[in-house]
Amino acid sequence: MRSGRRRVPEPENHERWLVSYADFITLLFAFFVVMFASSQADKGRQEMISDSVKRALEKDELVAKIVGILGGSVDHKGVGNAQWRGPGGSQANLQTALEKLVNELKQEIKSGSIQMQLTDRGLVVSLRQAAFFPVGDDGVYETALPAIERVADTLSDLGNPIRLEGHTDAVPIQTARFRSNWDLSAARAISVMALLDERYHIARGRMAVMGYADTMPIADNETEQGREQNRRVDIVVLNEAAARLEPHR
Repeated sequence: MRSGRRRVPEPENHERWLVSYADFITLLFAFFVVMFASSQADKGRQEMISDSVKRALEKDELVAKIVGILGGSVDHKGVGNAQWRGPGGSQANLQTALEKLVNELKQEIKSGSIQMQLTDRGLVVSLRQAAFFPVGDDGVYETALPAIERVADTLSDLGNPIRLEGHTDAVPIQTARFRSNWDLSAARAISVMALLDERYHIARGRMAVMGYADTMPIADNETEQGREQNRRVDIVVLNEAAARLEPHR
């Protein structure tokens, strides 16, 4: 006689569908979040394009405006647009800032002591050494202060981060104060930053200093004219894309 205990069948689980349903809902939620974010970004860009086209038609600057919104880079004769919401909620419009500075610093631009352009990083205002610093020194000329003040007034209207970047030519320097071009380039950038902070009250938290010495020339160091162009301090007003790459506290 065979003996044994019959296996009791396990009750069927009627709730297994919940696992698949939960996965589906999670994916659906993620999908709509992405779609919502994309639609908001498009809406913002559409508004920017609409406003810029309207202004461009009024000023006959349509091409420059559209190029700027789409991420182009043009000089002060054809101004691009880089607009974003910076720290503190201020609306930064680098194009308007460039146009304002070009209008206020016509003489300095004409003489070559200041150059300005919109780049992939943002608005760059280059202060040439000959007009702003004595040879081999970091003290800013008193005669250069009015130009720096006009730049500072424009920076006050923006919320973007600012980088003060010092550059030299390739001629080595070694003095009692500056051991190398690295020291000199950094010291000049610090001098401009100190003016913006102490005299013109630009928030310290927006600024940082870099010294590049002769490692980033914009002209040939073999000629005196090229060396003059390379001796400069660049005030770089970062756009949104460049600011994202910066370290954050």
